[in-house]
Amino acid sequence: MEVLNLIQGELVSAKGGEWLDLTDPSKGSIYGRLPRSGAEDVNLAVESADKAFKSWSDTPHNERAACLNRLADLVSKNANLLSAAESTDNGKPISLASSVDIPRAESNLRFYASAIQHFASESHSMEGVAINYTLRKPLGVVACISPWNLPLYLFTWKVAPALAAGNCVVAKPSEITPVTAYLLSTWVKEAGFPDGVFNIIHGLGTEVGDALVRHPKIAAVSFTGGTATGAHIASVTAPRFKKLSLELGGKNAAIIFDDCDFEDALATTLRSSFSNQGQICLCGSRILVEKSLYPKFRDLLVEKAKKMKVGDPQNPATKMGAVVSKDHRDKILSYIELARSEGGKILCGGSSTTPENEPHLSEGYYIQPTIIEGLNFDCRVNQEEIFGPVVTIQPFESDEEAVYFANSTEFGLAATVWTKDLKRAHNMAAALDTGIVWVNCWLLRDLRTPFGGVKNSGVGREGGFEALQFFTEPQNVCIKL
Repeated sequence: MEVLNLIQGELVSAKGGEWLDLTDPSKGSIYGRLPRSGAEDVNLAVESADKAFKSWSDTPHNERAACLNRLADLVSKNANLLSAAESTDNGKPISLASSVDIPRAESNLRFYASAIQHFASESHSMEGVAINYTLRKPLGVVACISPWNLPLYLFTWKVAPALAAGNCVVAKPSEITPVTAYLLSTWVKEAGFPDGVFNIIHGLGTEVGDALVRHPKIAAVSFTGGTATGAHIASVTAPRFKKLSLELGGKNAAIIFDDCDFEDALATTLRSSFSNQGQICLCGSRILVEKSLYPKFRDLLVEKAKKMKVGDPQNPATKMGAVVSKDHRDKILSYIELARSEGGKILCGGSSTTPENEPHLSEGYYIQPTIIEGLNFDCRVNQEEIFGPVVTIQPFESDEEAVYFANSTEFGLAATVWTKDLKRAHNMAAALDTGIVWVNCWLLRDLRTPFGGVKNSGVGREGGFEALQFFTEPQNVCIKL
């Protein structure tokens, strides 16, 4: 498998001629390569986008929408290919890629193809004196940098609103999982995008990503990834006055009261703990259970987790695949050891594993679903993002204590609350320092709603018209009557 850059409508290798390895995490083996691009490649892409901007920004919104819809048609037509590629590249179960990742990528493109045709500006009448109206103008060339955990899903969520709003894009997928973005790049011309409007550059974050956010012609940066990288991007872009959207880490709490719908709460908490091997920023990694319910909930959650088997990601029956890389596997395992040193009791899991009866996967990066009890709310394992199939569980005695535990981290992305008491649900949601609260559900998403976190979980909002507002600049026009 050979991945290439998309610059000025052409698929090309890096100018420096260097390559990076593509690794299949289910086998721990190299299966392809991608360009190790650098500042010269970034500059070519940005210049290409800059030349295309005037024409694209002047293109009627319905024509821009048609390009997005044609690209969505190609995603739909090639859904099986994309699902298999996502599973191989990321290690996630193909069942998840085919039911969540690829359909959501198609939905992202279609949503913004429609949204741009309904995106409206405001007007303000100064009776008898003047009328003011707001123009929403595209920014120019924008950088979209996406992560490895939901590769095409989050890649399209950034590029779709940017392109719909009339910007030209230079996008960088993660170097760990670049294949589906590359496949998308092979259909950009067929979808009708003019050359230079949509460029995709592959390479290391420290090289391509850094050159991209520093480029003087980049007007805005939309980034999803780790908090430390987000802080670096903020420090680079702030003195240059670039618009910035950051969707960063999470350490989300699942708060379960004794009046919950027990079976629903149990099944959904299992899913929110271990979906995509826990590699979703919205996963609930801290399970807080009301004391009266705690023993029953803990024991049944552990029982169900023990029955979860890791397997070949390409097998449609597999629900737990491989984590994304050897380095990430080792990081997760180091946190499990830290939990032991902090006094935690491993209730299930706690180590790497190999899928049963799959000797060809013996070198893959697999970790058992792990549940840990007995840790203080403020220990490192309960404060730092692990981003793997590892959760902690602990009891609480009051609403106030649950809120205190949940809000104790530097993160503030999401939380779930399980209760049949609507007044309690409302009061809990209002008290939680998070950008998102799910009540009696998890990962139930409406693409019209704002998405993002507070504190160290990010700056700004994605989704809905929020994204179109980010990728445009408001200009007030005042006409005297």
